[in-house]
Amino acid sequence: MSKKLVGIGEAAEMLGVSKGTLREWDRDGTLVPVKTMGNHRRYKMTDIERLLGEGPVLEKPKDAKVRVGVYCRVSSHEQKAKGDLERQSGRVLKHCIEQGYDVVESFEEVGSGMNDHRPKLRRLFELVEGRKIDRVIIEHKDRLCRFMFEFLVSYFGGYDVEIEWVSDILGKSYEQELVEDMLSLMSSFSSKIYGKRSSEVRKAKKLAEAAAAAEEAGDDE
Repeated sequence: MSKKLVGIGEAAEMLGVSKGTLREWDRDGTLVPVKTMGNHRRYKMTDIERLLGEGPVLEKPKDAKVRVGVYCRVSSHEQKAKGDLERQSGRVLKHCIEQGYDVVESFEEVGSGMNDHRPKLRRLFELVEGRKIDRVIIEHKDRLCRFMFEFLVSYFGGYDVEIEWVSDILGKSYEQELVEDMLSLMSSFSSKIYGKRSSEVRKAKKLAEAAAAAEEAGDDE
C-alpha cells in the first residue's frame, strides 16, 4: 500500500467528488489531509485506498465489509450544471464512508426516473446480476425509479442484493422533477396517440385512393 501524498485535485478525481466536497470532508473529519508549510492540502494514498475499498476499513473486520454500488441521478442537465448531482453523490459517498462500505463502483446519471433506457442503471444491473455487490446505495428511492420500486427490491433480492437509501425526505427540487417527469410522460403518450391516429389516417387515405383508382379503371373498360 502506497505512502504517497497527492494534491486535492488528484484526490478529488480519484474519489469522484469535487474539491469542495473534500474541503467539507476535511471540516467534518471524514477525510483529513496533511497540511504543507504553505497550507496546501495533501492526501495520503492509504486513506484514499481505504475509502475506495482498496485498503483496510478502520475498526471493521475485513470479512465483514459490505460491497456496494452507488447510484445517483438528476432529471436534467440544468440540475447537473447547478451542482445538484455532484452534491448528491458527495452525500451518498459520505454515507458509505461512515458505514465502512467497500464502494465497488459509483454511477452518476442524468435522466428521467421513468426512463428505462438509462445506460448507467443498466451497468448497475450488471453488477447486481454478476453478484459483484451486496447492496445498492441511493439517496432516495425515487433516484432509482419513479414507480415499481418494490419490483426492483424483489428483483435485486433474487441476487441477494439489498437496496439502501440514505434519506426518506425529498427536497423541493425533487417535487419539480416529478412534475417534469409527469409532463414528459403525458407528452410521450400524446405523441404515440397522435402517431397512431396519423398512421390510421394515412392508411385510410391509401385505401380510398386505391378504391377510387379501381373504380376509375372499371369505368374505362
